[in-house]
Amino acid sequence: MTVTDWSRQAAETRSRWSWVEPSVWTDRMLTALENGVKGGKWFSLIDKVFSTANLESAWRRVAGNRGAPGVDRITVSDYDRHLEHNTARLQEALRTDAYHPLPNRRTWIGKPGSREKRPLGIPTVRDRHAQCALKQTLEPIFERDFAEHSYGFRPGRSCKDALRVVQTALDDGWLHIIDADLKSYFDTIPHSRLIKRIAEKVSDGRVLGLIEKFLKQGVMEGLALWTPEKGTPQGAVISPLLSNIYLDPLDHLMAARGCLMVRYADDFVILCRTAEESEAAMEVLRQWVHDNGLALHPEKTRMVDMNGAGVGFDFLGYHFQMSQRSGAARHWPAQKSIRKFKDKVRAHTPRRCNGHSLPEIISRVNASVRGWFGYFKHSNRMTYRPLDGWIRMRLRSILRRRQGRRGHGRGRDHTRWTNAYFRQRGLFSLDDAYVEQCQSLRSNC
Repeated sequence: MTVTDWSRQAAETRSRWSWVEPSVWTDRMLTALENGVKGGKWFSLIDKVFSTANLESAWRRVAGNRGAPGVDRITVSDYDRHLEHNTARLQEALRTDAYHPLPNRRTWIGKPGSREKRPLGIPTVRDRHAQCALKQTLEPIFERDFAEHSYGFRPGRSCKDALRVVQTALDDGWLHIIDADLKSYFDTIPHSRLIKRIAEKVSDGRVLGLIEKFLKQGVMEGLALWTPEKGTPQGAVISPLLSNIYLDPLDHLMAARGCLMVRYADDFVILCRTAEESEAAMEVLRQWVHDNGLALHPEKTRMVDMNGAGVGFDFLGYHFQMSQRSGAARHWPAQKSIRKFKDKVRAHTPRRCNGHSLPEIISRVNASVRGWFGYFKHSNRMTYRPLDGWIRMRLRSILRRRQGRRGHGRGRDHTRWTNAYFRQRGLFSLDDAYVEQCQSLRSNC
């Protein structure tokens, strides 16, 4: 191969892996990645983890994500003020195997549209720095072979990609669905099995040891400190990659059986063409989950025949259902998504007077509503009008109270503070945004 041919091939390879950290993944390493390394395993990776360029790149990502401080109460700004010193200490600790992560600070956050809460582990800024450097080194090795229809926390993929695949599959007749839910997945991944799965492609014992340190790092909850025996904490930089590694064999197993498994992290559906295929896939799923130390949620895992009237399933915030009139798949925000949306708006429009001006309240409401519309903008128009009216009712109620009257905005309030009144004050309208979007699409056709 001539120098020109090598340069051209290297450039093409680099373009396919444009998201990787170039200081770690050189052109020669990327070529080896695509062609396959001897024995299918990678050796001598720890020096890539603690290289100066990789740590500098990792810090830029950590700093960009901001985030709360861990148990040591050191913020991103605090760490950044002494960045050169902190990076040098971290590099030396990783180089000499003297690195030991501090406990994760555990907090509990609400589940969308539910009263339940899920645990969130917040690592220290230093540990996030180390985990990001580790992730940048390992991710391409596993990304190379991840299943086609796995979308969660992967470069260049998103929820909307997964939703489009589901919509297309339903329109093509994949109408027998397994709506699955893994019970407390992130908290129940078996450590030994996960390490064994990683070791199938990584033979650097120091890297495996570093991963194990992160899996075994303590958890600080209030004043209690304990060491987890399984699981990888949600909130850790490395956790999404580890969770994808563990479920990847299931993705490939379902694909080999001719089923379409669409997964985003631990949220997935399996689409089949017949009831018999769906029943067989469910048995395979149950057996695989059991054999791999996990559990299906008994109440949230079910089989759905989309041929039935009014039958549907929720996935990634949307509800999918077949139209009995047209036979096409339709989707709109799930009830949990509507409840979560209303909770956010309620937080910006409290019943009691909070001293904020109407323009300030509208500005805060707009930020939430615009973000929500950005995700759910492909729903039916009838989704938006009731929500617009509900938001205006919340605002009219605030204005009523400021006049010394009680109750919700109603009756003459609609003529006192018309829809145009709120539009003139900049209130974002879901319905107006939908109409504008449709007009833009028509003009570009």
